[in-house]
Amino acid sequence: MSSDNQDMEAQADDGIRRRIKVQDDTPGNLENDYPIQVSLSRPHITKNSRPRLESRRSSAMSIAQIDQVLSDDDMDEDTYGVSEVREGLFEAIFLKPLHLNVADLLERSKTTLPAQFDKSNPLAPKYFVSRQWHQLNSLFRRIATTREGIRLFKTFSAFFIAYCLCLSPGVRGWLGPYNYMMVISVILNHPARTLGGQIEGTVLTIVGTAIGIGWGIIGLLLSTSTLAASAGYGGILAMFLALFMLALACIRAFFIRFYQAVLCAGIAIMFTTLADTNSQSIIWDNLRSYAVSWLFGQVIALVVNVLIFPDAGSRALATALHQAFDTMQEALDLSDQPCGMRPRRRLADAFVNLSEAYRDMRINITVSRFRPDDVEQLRNKMQAVIRALLSLQTEPELLHESRSEQGCVVIVDRPDSDNVDEQSSPSSANIHSVVRTAADDMIRNVVEPLRAPTKDLLDGLKEGLRGCDAVLMDLSGYRKYLGPSEVVSSDLAPVQIRTKIVIAAFDTVESTILHSNDTPVSSIHDANVVQLLVFARRARETIATVEALMDQVASMQRVPDWPRAYLPSYPIWKAIHRTNAQVRHDRGGVTAGYYQKTFVEIARLLDKIKSLDYKAISQIQHGQAQEEPQAEFNRSMTNSDASIAPVSKKRKLRYKIWTGLYRLQGFESRYAFKVCLVTSLLSVPSYLPQSNEWWDYYQVWWVVVVSWAVMHPQIGGNIQDLVTRSGVAILGATWSGMGYAAGGGSPYVMGVFSALYMAPMLYRYTISSHPRSGLVGCLSFTVTSLGLQTHGGGSSPTTFAVFNGLAFFIGTAVPIIVNWVLWPFVARRELRHALSSMLFFMSILYRNVVGSYVYFSDGKEPKPEDIQRSEILEGRLREGFVRIRQLLVLTRHEIRLRAPFDPLPYSGLADACERFFDHLITVRRSAISYNPSYIRDDPLAAQQLLSYRRDAVATILGNLYILAGALRSKRKVPLYMPSAAAARKKLLVKTAEVEEDMSKKAPPNDIKKHKEWSDVYSFSYSESLTGCVVQLEELEKYTKLIVGEQGFDDEFQDEDEDDDNRV
Repeated sequence: MSSDNQDMEAQADDGIRRRIKVQDDTPGNLENDYPIQVSLSRPHITKNSRPRLESRRSSAMSIAQIDQVLSDDDMDEDTYGVSEVREGLFEAIFLKPLHLNVADLLERSKTTLPAQFDKSNPLAPKYFVSRQWHQLNSLFRRIATTREGIRLFKTFSAFFIAYCLCLSPGVRGWLGPYNYMMVISVILNHPARTLGGQIEGTVLTIVGTAIGIGWGIIGLLLSTSTLAASAGYGGILAMFLALFMLALACIRAFFIRFYQAVLCAGIAIMFTTLADTNSQSIIWDNLRSYAVSWLFGQVIALVVNVLIFPDAGSRALATALHQAFDTMQEALDLSDQPCGMRPRRRLADAFVNLSEAYRDMRINITVSRFRPDDVEQLRNKMQAVIRALLSLQTEPELLHESRSEQGCVVIVDRPDSDNVDEQSSPSSANIHSVVRTAADDMIRNVVEPLRAPTKDLLDGLKEGLRGCDAVLMDLSGYRKYLGPSEVVSSDLAPVQIRTKIVIAAFDTVESTILHSNDTPVSSIHDANVVQLLVFARRARETIATVEALMDQVASMQRVPDWPRAYLPSYPIWKAIHRTNAQVRHDRGGVTAGYYQKTFVEIARLLDKIKSLDYKAISQIQHGQAQEEPQAEFNRSMTNSDASIAPVSKKRKLRYKIWTGLYRLQGFESRYAFKVCLVTSLLSVPSYLPQSNEWWDYYQVWWVVVVSWAVMHPQIGGNIQDLVTRSGVAILGATWSGMGYAAGGGSPYVMGVFSALYMAPMLYRYTISSHPRSGLVGCLSFTVTSLGLQTHGGGSSPTTFAVFNGLAFFIGTAVPIIVNWVLWPFVARRELRHALSSMLFFMSILYRNVVGSYVYFSDGKEPKPEDIQRSEILEGRLREGFVRIRQLLVLTRHEIRLRAPFDPLPYSGLADACERFFDHLITVRRSAISYNPSYIRDDPLAAQQLLSYRRDAVATILGNLYILAGALRSKRKVPLYMPSAAAARKKLLVKTAEVEEDMSKKAPPNDIKKHKEWSDVYSFSYSESLTGCVVQLEELEKYTKLIVGEQGFDDEFQDEDEDDDNRV
């Protein structure tokens, strides 16, 4: 809350219709950047709607907050007491347009950039040498001190064993001419992965190879079955290849789980239909050589994975858990984080990583001391703690003793007379005396009793998280390698006892403050005090989640800790869209794949949100017969699944067919078309008589294999990828030729050359963030060097190496160029679409929160399962913001010809959208505790507020729809937008009037209800709704900065510019 108010102060300097009305006579506040003190003075509300302090739930503070955003000059309208209530429509208020201060907006956006932008531009030539040197130094350090060195050692060991076997003449002669497929098999399913991933990869690669060879054999048999078929030999093989590749590409794009099988099946079918097929006869020895070599390669990789530093899969889970605990403990150091943006983002990353670690455990064979069901409960408890930590704002100033006396300012109401001159009044000294007395009472009766228990809660949070981390690392067996230190005790029982004592002490103080007659009434209406109360309550809720986490960890501690093997147990319909971490890395394009999958899941969850049937309150008094037609009409307008007549089976079938055809228009089908196009065109020389000799001798069919291996379903690659991949392809072939020429074909010399080249290239493929270029380099060297050994160098080793290098160069470059031309993946465009989708998601979430938690009907209170679904949806949306920041980082790797891409407005828009999202979460959580049922129970009061609520909600929804559409279509935003601030102010003023009227009729005992926590939550609830309005204006400003602003005279300005250009 404090950071939001500071943002309001920064926005005031823009001149964007900010007239902050703060009455503060305390000099201390001028020297410190404290939250804006909310005054309950008379000018903040209209004369006829000024509520008394003893009203049931006063809206005066909320009106003061909205006054910080909107001044009375903007609301200068006189309706002469005439109002109109129209069912189904809303009254939009248009105020003066926002004036954009571009320089200030961009300056503020710099603080919202992801941490990766702190590094130098990856495309900047002047930083290239220094960056490479720094990365080289860090590379040696990571290999020598981290587990990356072990993974590289395992991979290189398996490769070198297979490579040396192929260098042996006896083994090479027994395996046949395609003996190097044993090395290719090791590279594609390298042992730098977990044991479960290795077993799965072994099965998938063998099955995929068998399917590919089987389909190729069918094509060969069919093409040679008759004389007519032999006449169309090449055409039949091309058709078999195209159809099979089309199916494989679809499977590769739709079902990532089968990536290894599909990749190997594609290589097998290319070998079967393109290698040594010009004799128009099946060479069974070649097929045996390929299959046996591939099988032996998988055996070597599996044995190395099992025998050399085996990883059963539990280390990755332990690492994710430990990093999450470290992040949560860092986030609790609130006093050391003036901004708090980076820690919050790290919390969001930890939230996502926990789900990924749990999914990886359930998706593969895992040997662990943790049971999968316990890990699921542990993940849920840890994510609940992270959600609670994200709700904590910066520590209030009143929590610190040194600043409490300066920051606590109480401003009481003035007398009812508007003509009192405060400075000339003879009683001004008495007024200041009253203020000082009220401040002292507040500090003595509210702040000081609550300060120590709240700090004890924060200390209990840290101690509980440290204890859970120590216990889990002890159970996993990796505490020696990961932490924490031995100083932290792994005995949770004393920590749990101390936590219960701290909670009991806090609850006692809390109850005393709220029910004590000494608590001043004005404390509930002081912003600083209420912030302290809300922060304390949030801390109490957070420690409750930590207490539940400690109970879960303690129950896991009582389970026998011997390791057990757990088979894959993830639901199959979900598992086919997921795979393990190493395959995700080797496949490449992790950011794009995550982004696409996350937003599809968000849209799927949002589709399940149903709108409530709306029934106008004015119609309740009418009969049921008159109500049904209107209710049926509204149901058809608000519920997408509603229909007057039952849907027929024929209609359902037609809809399913349409859904399937529409799904085929996605990127998966486009990728399949590009794969079919590239592989078919590149394989044409294999069917031409004039190219038979050089195609088979120089193994040029690898050009098709490389194009299939490097073509990603989404990301094609930029100019840097083109240069890098093509460069390593040529380098691998060149290095092979140099090694063969240096030793005259000596296997010992080739072994040395392979060690020098393949060690860094295997690291690039298996560990670095550039796996596809590493794969190209590995394949280029392996095929060329072992091909030279098999052919004995041939007539000219140089020519052989040149042809191989040229084949790998073309196979690498063509897919990238095709992806540039046909449906390219442009990160900045996807970023704009993602932000548009997120704005639309925010509109649906806002509608759901308002409808389900704020303005719900009688008997429609949110149930525990509704809250759980909301938390799941909010978790997915938070993951969506993580993916947006990853897309933003991806834009740094794209070269833009027109002008350098400016990420600042996109980063600012994403940050404003995330703040809007945080406010919505606070609204939902506060609305559960703040339930203004006194208005809902009074039909007359609810009817009076109906049109105002409608206007406030509809204005925000309308603005979000407009902004989302403008971003999606890259269309300018209208100059005049409906004012959400004005609509909210009208609602607050009307609410204050209704509360005032109801307080006059309330019984005397009901006056003390302001001391309930419901009143405290009303501050957080109202402030968050006002924060949504503030962030909506930020969204509007940044969207206009991205797509432009549409004014009334834009058409004439365009014509003038055209005339000037003609002149």
